[in-house]
Amino acid sequence: MKFLFCLSLLFLSSGIFAQKTDERLQLQIETLVKGFHGVAGVYVHDLQKNRIATYNADTVFPTASVVKIPIMIGIMDKICRKELDYHQVMVYQDTLNYDPGEDVLASFKPGEKILLSKLMLLSLSLSDNTASLMLQGIAGGGLRINQILDSLGYIYTRVNSRTPGREKDREQFGWGQTTPQEIARLMERIETGKVISRASSDRMLRIMGRQYWDEVALSQIPPNVFVATKSGAVDESRNEILYVNAPHPYIFSIFTKNNTDQSWDYNNEAWVLTRKLSLLLFNYYNPDNKWVGEGVSR
Repeated sequence: MKFLFCLSLLFLSSGIFAQKTDERLQLQIETLVKGFHGVAGVYVHDLQKNRIATYNADTVFPTASVVKIPIMIGIMDKICRKELDYHQVMVYQDTLNYDPGEDVLASFKPGEKILLSKLMLLSLSLSDNTASLMLQGIAGGGLRINQILDSLGYIYTRVNSRTPGREKDREQFGWGQTTPQEIARLMERIETGKVISRASSDRMLRIMGRQYWDEVALSQIPPNVFVATKSGAVDESRNEILYVNAPHPYIFSIFTKNNTDQSWDYNNEAWVLTRKLSLLLFNYYNPDNKWVGEGVSR
């Protein structure tokens, strides 16, 4: 089956060329990650000087809830092609009840109505799994979303859950998978208006700029700085991708897997590592606006 995408800008160059490595930052990141009890991956892109720093950046990691970015792209493609309207009324069915007691949408009664725009708010801002599963279906399912990702040139970033042919990938990676570099490149293409259209990319950036989950990487960035972000967490994996529009702007992702510390308290090892990296990067790029953060542990 063939799908037509409303992706007039999709095939433009992503602007990713052979960037130089920031050797000083590279060393600091390697030192920071050393000793982590699990597998960590990092990709950092200095948007001002076009330099990078990486660590296991091409390793495939579970996305956890970061998969909701590709799902959002699938919805925005349908909106662009006028198959959906951003404020269209949708009807909830309890067949998608994913996490009762935790998800807002799971508290709805079957047949209740909700705007598509609010489903996207729940999915990207609150990381509501029930809303995200509903959006995945509305977008045409994982197969269609993966075809969009493939058209963007991404090899490893995929939706696995409820996607025919990806059952083994789901067993290994869960709902979705990506690499620190691919998800950072995807965020950069959204920021530069090269996914679907400038207007669609701007909408996605605004959606990701409204974040309820703000106690990890986001907590180490001044609140007056615009940040578009999505995090994800399951027992063995904690992840985050951020576009930071500071005076010196940058994008970075940090992914972990096979984590020894699977706790859910503030001082989880992966979350402490993420806070340390986030604070390091902000102050490294913005030395004239040094920030103390909220404290990496309690």
